[in-house]
Amino acid sequence: MTSDATEFTLTRQLDTVATATGRLLDTVTKLSDTDLVEPSLLPGWTRGHVLAHLSRNADSLVNLLLWARTGIETPQYASAFLRNADIEAGAPRPLREQLDDLTASAERWLALARVMPQDRWEAVVRNRQGGEIPATRVVWMRMLEVEIHHVDLNFGYTQQDWPAEFVARLLPQSVADQAAEGATGFTVTATDTGYTETLGTPATTVSGPATALAAWLIGRTPGTDLTGDLPDLAAWK
Repeated sequence: MTSDATEFTLTRQLDTVATATGRLLDTVTKLSDTDLVEPSLLPGWTRGHVLAHLSRNADSLVNLLLWARTGIETPQYASAFLRNADIEAGAPRPLREQLDDLTASAERWLALARVMPQDRWEAVVRNRQGGEIPATRVVWMRMLEVEIHHVDLNFGYTQQDWPAEFVARLLPQSVADQAAEGATGFTVTATDTGYTETLGTPATTVSGPATALAAWLIGRTPGTDLTGDLPDLAAWK
């Protein structure tokens, strides 16, 4: 791929993240202080926890872009303890503080990404699990956070609202992630897009719409809208 084509692709991806962030912020503006203390779809987390995590995630991805740009190692999070402490500290804040923080952190990340020198996008950094990734992957990481946690807010936005382009990338990644975690013995077949993939020696076929399959594979639904004997899945990371 030429540098011009790469730049165009990255610009388009960043525009897509910006659009998804706009949808997220529209939802957050409809929340109230009372809504923030209600449970999210994530066990043990309120909606306030989800918003605090989204804000701190944006800042953590700024760290990775700075690492790629400067060559100076800047971990995504200083430590797992501080990551969790920041989320707990940020969760009880009132809506206005949450919204201002989410908006500002998202804008910081996007502004830095838009001015990243083209030759630094292939620089290798490490995610919080320690895996080495090119900086280009950071854009997709943010898209995952925004779209999936938008659903986790449990406030009108569901996996059915995910853009088709997002699902088309999420589904094969979630299958690959399950394979990497050792899940085997089933075939996944999307009845609406034709996507199919087999993990190991299949004992069963799980089929349904691509969105429903992706949501099940990442642990956001129990898969009751799918057909086939559902195997046990590894926890999605």
